[in-house]
Amino acid sequence: MKTLIFDKQSLPQAAELLKKGELIAFPTETVYGLGAIATNPAAVAKVFKAKGRPNDNPLIVHVANQDQVEELVNEISPIAQSLMDSFWPGPLTIIFPLKKGKVADNVTGGKQSVAIRMPNQSLTLELIDLVGTPLVGPSANLSGKPSPTSLAHVLHDFRGVIAGILNNGQALTDVGIESTVVYPHEDRVDVLRPGHITPSQIQAKTACPVQIVSEKMQLANLNVASPGVKYRHYSPKQPVYLIAFPRKIEEWVELVNKESMKIGILADNAIIDGLKERPQVVDSYSLGQPNDWQSASQHLFSGLRALEKGPAEKIYVQGLENDEKTLAFMNRVTKASSFML
Repeated sequence: MKTLIFDKQSLPQAAELLKKGELIAFPTETVYGLGAIATNPAAVAKVFKAKGRPNDNPLIVHVANQDQVEELVNEISPIAQSLMDSFWPGPLTIIFPLKKGKVADNVTGGKQSVAIRMPNQSLTLELIDLVGTPLVGPSANLSGKPSPTSLAHVLHDFRGVIAGILNNGQALTDVGIESTVVYPHEDRVDVLRPGHITPSQIQAKTACPVQIVSEKMQLANLNVASPGVKYRHYSPKQPVYLIAFPRKIEEWVELVNKESMKIGILADNAIIDGLKERPQVVDSYSLGQPNDWQSASQHLFSGLRALEKGPAEKIYVQGLENDEKTLAFMNRVTKASSFML
């Protein structure tokens, strides 16, 4: 199969392929999604097969407008409505009670709920609108590998496997880390997966308590678990070592000096500059300027993918200061890491 590249002019062609049950990857503000029509079980099955994704790992459904949500769900609670009005389009996924038969059974992994979001990417919203049906859109990467934040990442994993990729012309997606996933109750909001939108922002807009539900608690009750919580993610072929706490350059030098293997460094500019004379350091990728959590998040997955292709035998990743803004970054790095130093 030839994997075609689509732009705004060829958007109708991409929409027609989706209607025929083909897979089209699309950009969002978080990562690229692997798109298929959410009502077509055969197309959805292709997503699981292409990714090598376990069938019990539910998919997030992407909509172009709030009217499409009303068609899919049994109820939109006042809190859920407030979340949609406040954060959509944007990097927030909301779990709703599913209206039976409105999406393919294999979308939800056997749950009676469905995870929905409206991405903040105009070209993708136009694509969904042209198709006329919501699209599933798990990250467009091979299951377990770092998520894709560029067209090149998707081509690396799926060239010749999927029908096409929508190109918005950006070098990297804006946010770089998957959406915040929330489960609204009558009187509170549970955060099931941290993302760019923080608990404080959610609380400010809903005026109700917000609680972060640990992955351990979710695994004990998979009926309310976030998509993706059950399996390991984001790992390159080399072992990843999380340098868990902010360290001075002298501490980094001490760690590196103990190594006998070739190391790749994923860290801010100051750390990279301080280690460039170390013979053990054979590769590096910058997360940006020190203390820039947004740049670090945007460049995390592209950095892991770049270092995976290089000569490094292990990868050191810089941890960030413990803060709710860095919660999503640290969540993804922890999932990718084999060890903590």
